[in-house]
Amino acid sequence: MPLIVGSQRLDVTLSALQIMQLHPHLQEGATALTSQPTQTFGPKGVLYVQQRELAAITPNDKFISILGSDDATTCHILVLRHTGSGATCLAHCDGSDTQNEVAAVLHAVKSLTNNTDEGRLELHIVGGFSDSKQYSQKLSSELLSVFDNVLDEVHLLTYCVSELNDKEEHGIHYPIIYGIAVNVKTAQIFKATFQDRGPDEDLRSAYILTGGMMVSIYDSKTEQLSFGPYSWTPFPNIDFWLEQEDELILEYFSTSPQAEPPHFVSHFRSTLGFLKANPRPLRSLFPDNKPHVYTMDGDGLWKRVFSVKI
Repeated sequence: MPLIVGSQRLDVTLSALQIMQLHPHLQEGATALTSQPTQTFGPKGVLYVQQRELAAITPNDKFISILGSDDATTCHILVLRHTGSGATCLAHCDGSDTQNEVAAVLHAVKSLTNNTDEGRLELHIVGGFSDSKQYSQKLSSELLSVFDNVLDEVHLLTYCVSELNDKEEHGIHYPIIYGIAVNVKTAQIFKATFQDRGPDEDLRSAYILTGGMMVSIYDSKTEQLSFGPYSWTPFPNIDFWLEQEDELILEYFSTSPQAEPPHFVSHFRSTLGFLKANPRPLRSLFPDNKPHVYTMDGDGLWKRVFSVKI
């Protein structure tokens, strides 16, 4: 089925600027979103989604009101929502496997939507900027193309990507928006940053850094977060990289070294330290071959549990 804007099929071969010219209401929406002040969320009542993760919930969730993600430079953050069920999925995509990532997002929303729920699928895409290597533009194009070829009709409501999410300072380009949050009760989307990127931040980052693919981290039925069990091969030359200057780490491990948020290198070093301490995660982190499971307590904070609901 085609990807729809208004009542028209979107020409997914067009650039972001060409799409804006044909659909000015999308440009108005992008401008409104980039013009928002950045709101800080959490840690209470927030489900934070890292790179190559997705989470889907319904408005009936007892604990969570906000889904969100940030630290996106060339990455894109997707929000897909069914207007009938209110089921909402947020995913942080980096282009590693766009076809399967989109399929996973669609499946996550549809699995929480009954056939009796009248409504439609609405899509928001935010992220990227005018990076010199055009990683952002490539991912924007890939996402549109894949959504245009799915079996379901999807309506594009927000398209704030690449040139539309770009600012230039002293000759250097940056994203205007690094993160967004969606209120799963009201469907409102906000320009956002987050006080906490956990739980298990280093574990989740280690999985990504060692080549892990997109994973769904939340079970809406049990209202629990779940990570792993993960395995990885020892990270090559880890001691060498831990000794290197910040500039070299940015050059080799970022798609956009000049545009990364200030904490990129410190977070990367923390992840490397975690990998060094856990070269065999199935032994040190998952000795019982069960995932790390968290539920939200009465204060709205994540707490690890050691008995999993079925």
